[in-house]
This record gives sequence, C-alpha cells and structure tokens, in this order.
Amino acid sequence: MSSDADVLTTVKLETPTMKYDPRHRASSEGSLMRLVHWGPLIALYIIFHISLSGLYCILMWWPPFTVGGAIHLAVYLFWLYLVLYNMISGSLKGPGFVPLGWKPDNPEDFKNLQYCRICEGYKAPRSHHCRKCNRCVMKMDHHCPWINTCCGHYNHASFIQFLFIAPVGCFHAAVVLIASVYRAVYRPYYLYFGDGTEPLVELDVLGFLVCMFGIGLAIGVIIAVGMLFVVQMKSVFRNETGIETWIKDKAYYRDRDEEEEGEFIYPYDLGRKKNFFQVFSWSGFPVSDGIWWEVREGCDQYTLTVEQLKQKEEKRERALPYVIVEDYAGSIFPISKGCRVCCSPPCSDEPRIPVRIGDKISVTRWRKHWMYGDKLLSDEEAKGKNRVRGWFPKRCARHDPQDGIYLTKNHDSPKNDKKYD
Repeated sequence: MSSDADVLTTVKLETPTMKYDPRHRASSEGSLMRLVHWGPLIALYIIFHISLSGLYCILMWWPPFTVGGAIHLAVYLFWLYLVLYNMISGSLKGPGFVPLGWKPDNPEDFKNLQYCRICEGYKAPRSHHCRKCNRCVMKMDHHCPWINTCCGHYNHASFIQFLFIAPVGCFHAAVVLIASVYRAVYRPYYLYFGDGTEPLVELDVLGFLVCMFGIGLAIGVIIAVGMLFVVQMKSVFRNETGIETWIKDKAYYRDRDEEEEGEFIYPYDLGRKKNFFQVFSWSGFPVSDGIWWEVREGCDQYTLTVEQLKQKEEKRERALPYVIVEDYAGSIFPISKGCRVCCSPPCSDEPRIPVRIGDKISVTRWRKHWMYGDKLLSDEEAKGKNRVRGWFPKRCARHDPQDGIYLTKNHDSPKNDKKYD
C-alpha cells in the first residue's frame, strides 16, 4: 500500500462529474417495509432484548434519582438511539443502484465494461449485480440480510457506524446485566451484611433467565459484530470492497503478458487518509457519484473493469462441458442423492439449480460432491433475461468433451459481442 505522501503526487481526477448525485441515492431508497424481513426483525429483537433487559436492571441497580444515575441512563439510551438510527438509516438509504439501461457516453468505452442482461445496461466501474436486490449495486461490498439490502456506496458509512456502535452499546449493557445478576444472586448477603446504601436487585426465575440470555446475546454481538467492524475498517483504509479484494488477489496471481498489460495496480488506493474520507465526510455524503471514481496516476476508470473481463475470459476458458445424466429438483439437502451429498452441501448462499437428463452445463467450480455451473440454454430459452446457474450434485453429471464446440459458440459468444457476467 502506498503511503499518503506518495499518493498525494500520484492521484488525479479522471472524470469531472464525480460529485454526489442525490438521484442515484434515491434509486435505492426504501420504505419501512424493507425492515419487515427475517433479517432486520431478528436484529431488532436482539437489540431490544438486550436494551430492555438492561434498562430493567438499571432502574434497580443504578436508578436515575441522582445526577450520576441520570447521566448513566442517558448515555445508555443514547447508545440505543445510535444503534437504531444507523441500522435503519443504512437499510432505508440503500447502497445506490446503477440506473437501469446505463451506458457510458462514449461508445468506445462499451468494450471495457460488462453488460448486465437483467438490468439491460452496462455495469459501472465498481458495481456488481446482486441476485437478492435484482439490481446492479454501486460499489457493492456484500448483501447484508440484517438490513435486508446491500452494503454499498451510499450506506457504507451508516453500516460501519452501526457495526461500531452495536458492540459499544452491548458492552455497556453486558456490564449492567452482569453486575445486576451478581447483585440479585447475592441479595441475601447485602440484606444482612450491607450498610443499607447498596442498591438491591431482585430477579425472579424468569427475570434471571431473561438477563442471562441477554448477557449471551450481548457477548455474541461484541465478538461477531466487532470482528466484522474490524474487517470493514480494513476495507475502508484500503478503499476496496470484499469483491474487489478477491479480484485484486486473482489479478496478482493471473498469468499476464507483462509487455502488453504491464504490472497490475489497484486503481482506488489513494492512501489511508484519503481512502477514509472517500467513505466518511463532514457533509455526511460520500465523495463520488457512484459511477466515476478518483483513481491513481497510471490508472483510468476502466483499469479494474478490464482486469475483470480478462479474468472472466480465463474462467470461461477453464470451464468444462458436462451433460446431465440424472434429474435433480434443486433441493438444498437432496437425501435421494445419498447421505454424503446431502450432508456436505456447499457453504454458500448461491442457488441450487434443478437439472434434467440431457441438460448441458458449463462447469466452473468443483467440490467433492457438488459442482457449480451455467446451464447452456437454447436460443428460444435464452430470450429471457435470467441466466440459470448454481450448484447441483456431482453425481448427476458426466464430463462430455464433445460439447466443447457447443460451449464456445453458444455460451461464450453473446449477441452483439457484449460482455456478460
């Protein structure tokens, strides 16, 4: 990673239209109904269980009848406000979606970008298509089930603030709950041997169980969300998303023609300080418009997208044709395919695809008992927008090298020579 001093002399603005555009943010804004989903509902339950059980204990352990007690309660409730605000804000803002049918102004740039069949437009630099949101997402990092939308360009700051505040608030709540449970367990001691000034905490069996469960939830949040916060901050200081980290790592290991391509330079690393302010700004809005980005000297807007296209091309060259010899309905745990297949599914949220005898699959990934690939569609079937790709049991297919010509001509050469993901 370059130092800030080095980067100051090497960074340039590649495109003059990079400023925040509220129209792009509005494209992904949602209503409160976005929270009516298993992810946000579970997150809200955890937040309120920890907060309310802690509040119940505070009113006995340190009631707000003194200045210290009132300040303590205000701080405790402030954590709750910040957690809810940043979580709901991150969900409702959304990541920002690339406009449907988007394309660069210069037709010569089309060859440097991937084309999205579903959105019927080109993918802007740093954007990726999300299967859950069903849109191309600006600077997509990942789809987060806890906010029921992607973490991307416009809600990245709110998401990270949520990741920071949640462990801090849970640490405060855990201290309150542990101290209160201790006081409740040793209540007889304080009754008989105390001086009468100690706060007495009284919990029945249900209250005790609720508080113990709250302690467990709080510790779990501190560990899990705290680790995710560290990972996200590393991404911020590098100015790269999780997807871009994967692309960058593959770029360094890819066989490349040094004379023609040169050494790969990640274009968005502007130095730790400047990287930080690409996400967090005093205005509250990100620096870029989500389409064009500030890049390093020696790079351009398409440095990373061109690298992606070359990696995709190599991936297609490595793909092997398979023909389906056994039907599979697409179930996650296909017990009919054997215990080993059923008990060792891929650790991924990627879909399972139903296949029928005679289907042709272009396979790109292999596991011990599973394979991942694209179903090769006929011209009639290919008229629809969606590709059919996902996991299926390995035993359902056999390698068919005679279909290599079919694979190359029909699957890897889309009409109009557009680059598809």
